[in-house]
Amino acid sequence: MICDAPISPPQNAHRTWRDAPETPLMVALPAGEFIMGENDGDKFANDTERPSHRVQILPGLALGCYPMTTGEFRHFRPAHAPDDADDLPAVHVNWHDAQAYCDWLRDRTGRAYRLPTEAEWEFACRAGSRTPFSCGDEITPAAANFLLDEYGTRIGVGHRTAVGSYSPNQFGICDLHGNVCEWVGDTWHPNYHGAPADGTAWTAAGDSRQIVRGGAWDYLPRLLRSSWRDWRPADCRADNLGFRVAAVAA
Repeated sequence: MICDAPISPPQNAHRTWRDAPETPLMVALPAGEFIMGENDGDKFANDTERPSHRVQILPGLALGCYPMTTGEFRHFRPAHAPDDADDLPAVHVNWHDAQAYCDWLRDRTGRAYRLPTEAEWEFACRAGSRTPFSCGDEITPAAANFLLDEYGTRIGVGHRTAVGSYSPNQFGICDLHGNVCEWVGDTWHPNYHGAPADGTAWTAAGDSRQIVRGGAWDYLPRLLRSSWRDWRPADCRADNLGFRVAAVAA
């Protein structure tokens, strides 16, 4: 099945809120168990996505509906990217910046905001699916922001797009495939041997390699798959790398 555009969820099907006008729009997620990692028959799967394994996501999780926007991030750092539109995903933000924003947001609202774990991120991205993309086996530029097809031909817009420009997935969350890669809370492990089964962050003390998920506006479709994973140094800043937040549901 080719994914031209995800099916939009019914109106009011998802519980959303903001703690304040300047804070991210959050979506409450259902609890559940899912298979994390490679999809059977996925020719682009690799050893970093193996072995696939069951993970339990407990009740009470909420995730940002969108990647953190430049406008939202400017409430924390007013001078950030002065030429960027408010509704573009915030980029040139390293992992430490993202953590500092979560700390600031926690102090401002009293809610325990943080980066999502890698398992939480993939659970939200899959939204109940078990295909390479949340909406099917293939994806097109009508459904996500990416630059090249698998033959290297440019087919995308070639820049970030405003958050919410593409339909949400079945959990009501946008831009998990493409637009910008996203920091998560885990440090890098080259495979899933020994990965936690309870959705918690998998970290190694002293390791500065932080996992990124989701793919970006300048990527190939294979790098937008729900199971794709990579890492960047924690101090990396790039024009295709942002983040979104997680929290306890309201």
